[in-house]
Amino acid sequence: MVKHVILWKLKEELAGAEKETVKAGIKSGLEGLKGQIPGLLDIKVNTNPLTSSNCDVMLDSAFVDEASLKGYAVHPAHVEVANTKVRPFTASRTCMDYEVSEEQA
Repeated sequence: MVKHVILWKLKEELAGAEKETVKAGIKSGLEGLKGQIPGLLDIKVNTNPLTSSNCDVMLDSAFVDEASLKGYAVHPAHVEVANTKVRPFTASRTCMDYEVSEEQA
């Protein structure tokens, strides 16, 4: 299994209700991909960081294997969400992909 974790910082000009609307759109858009993309096992978006955090949104997803993750990256449904709900509103992105051994699962 491969885990795909992303942390985003939203653009500084987003605040209040607009920021919450953007976060909700990212969450619903990405979580809505479950069941649409081959090899995507699980996808969760957290939009409620503690004040000690230095990011606004976290994606935590799991794939069957690295090939499935690569397929997700170019899948039209994912590209649509990324281009309309994520990229226009994010200032920075940090990503970590890693394999989970059977002992860790």
